[in-house]
Amino acid sequence: MTVDLFSGIPVRKLEPSVDWYRRLLGRDVSFRPDDTEAVWQLDEHVFVYLKIGREVVGGALTAILVDDLDAFLASAAGRGVEPTEIEDYGGGTRKAVFIDPDGNEFGVGTVPAGSH
Repeated sequence: MTVDLFSGIPVRKLEPSVDWYRRLLGRDVSFRPDDTEAVWQLDEHVFVYLKIGREVVGGALTAILVDDLDAFLASAAGRGVEPTEIEDYGGGTRKAVFIDPDGNEFGVGTVPAGSH
């Protein structure tokens, strides 16, 4: 059985948020199911989507793991997106915390090879 993960992030205005996430992720939207959503496919079976929220916006927590956090941070900085903080848990495990225009947290972390 194949399982796809879709992590949803509520936003107030779609286009400014699409622009911010495009710069953070370094890729264009994969598809738009309708005029209230934008979806990025980050890996096989792994998706992040923005959806215009009607009531609850901000406060979403989403995190991804990458092989090379420093390379991701340099690339994002080159596109004008900087983390609000970088957390170091020791042993090579770190997470950069980004806050989108609506107050949602998007974490990008790394863990030593073989630990996940």
